[in-house]
Amino acid sequence: MTISTPAAAKAVCEMRDWQVSNLALQKILYVAQMVHLGRFGAPLVPESFEAWDYGPVIPSLYRQVRMFGAQPIKDVFYDARPLPEGAEKATLNEVVPFLAPFTPGQLVNLTHWQNGAWAKVYRPSTRGIIIPNEAIADEFRARQQST
Repeated sequence: MTISTPAAAKAVCEMRDWQVSNLALQKILYVAQMVHLGRFGAPLVPESFEAWDYGPVIPSLYRQVRMFGAQPIKDVFYDARPLPEGAEKATLNEVVPFLAPFTPGQLVNLTHWQNGAWAKVYRPSTRGIIIPNEAIADEFRARQQST
């Protein structure tokens, strides 16, 4: 099962007391997607990430919150339902606190890992390049082996 992207985004923002920027939100959700794919073989959210200059991005989410720029996102997720108990909520409950100390720049560096899925498909100044979920799951496994 997946959860909606707005529901996942709202959950991340709530866990971070609404002190998360668009850039940081995108990277946190990407890491959560990676962990979830790696552990359960299924995506956390149904939408694909694209390889943008500053790392993985879900374009529809970007458009929804871009008005906040680098400032903390305010609640624009009016139709997002609370997360049900389950693996998806557990993934976010693990990933979000783990990444809390990371600055947006550190999150960008984390997602730009040279052996990672983003780096394998990224082309400078090009949008629309989907990062395949299989590659994201492979990144999870590669990171597990490198630790």
